[in-house]
Amino acid sequence: MTTILVTGGTGTLGRLVTERLRADGHEVRVLSRRSRPYAVDLREGGGALDAALDGVDTVVHCATSPRGGDERAATNLIAAALRAGVRHLVYISIVGVDRVPLGYYRSKLTVERLVEASGLGWTVLRATQFHDLAVRLLDALAKPPVMVLPAGVSDQPVEVAEVADRLAGLAVGEPAGRVPDLAGPEVRTLESLARAYLRATGRRRAVVSVPLAGKAYRGFRAGGHLAPARAVGKRTFEEYLAVRFGRGDGDGRRG
Repeated sequence: MTTILVTGGTGTLGRLVTERLRADGHEVRVLSRRSRPYAVDLREGGGALDAALDGVDTVVHCATSPRGGDERAATNLIAAALRAGVRHLVYISIVGVDRVPLGYYRSKLTVERLVEASGLGWTVLRATQFHDLAVRLLDALAKPPVMVLPAGVSDQPVEVAEVADRLAGLAVGEPAGRVPDLAGPEVRTLESLARAYLRATGRRRAVVSVPLAGKAYRGFRAGGHLAPARAVGKRTFEEYLAVRFGRGDGDGRRG
């Protein structure tokens, strides 16, 4: 069995990838800023990163931060992986990073290009947003008595466990380059997701959609972050809500 290092291995996705790989008998090292014995800040690199990569065959790069620093982290990781003789670098990206002009998406696209030019064997998977991220957004929007949504925007949330399964499979395979996107089973309006969330949580809110300004909003409204042709995910948003909140009504197709 191979030795695999998972960056961001204590996060929402990385933890599940680690569990899948260990269940299949692989030796997995978990790298994060606070996870011993491989506590490393990728933005700083250094000897601790070299030690974490010593003897590693494959890296699954899940570590990321919307607050910035992904490019520096990837640069340090790639340099250390080359020194260590890593065979395969697997990177998880986001559907639409090349179509929606959002700062975080641009950073993810830059990292994709760094991975592709690294000289390592590489695989890049793009996925749509996870169900739990949609819920975190809706949690925040539901705090006021009126839930204000950006008008005309849809989403295609996917189950994080399904993405983890796909990444784990890619990690034990050969470098495959850019693989087909992984998207959730349904393209849904934000309003329909918000109403499903309100039903599942038992909240009562007025829901209002308003147009916004800016290039990023126009990119989302145009559906740049969607992949309807790759709607291969299985778990729907309602099914996720039913498990998380225990109140889902199973009403499957809206908007």
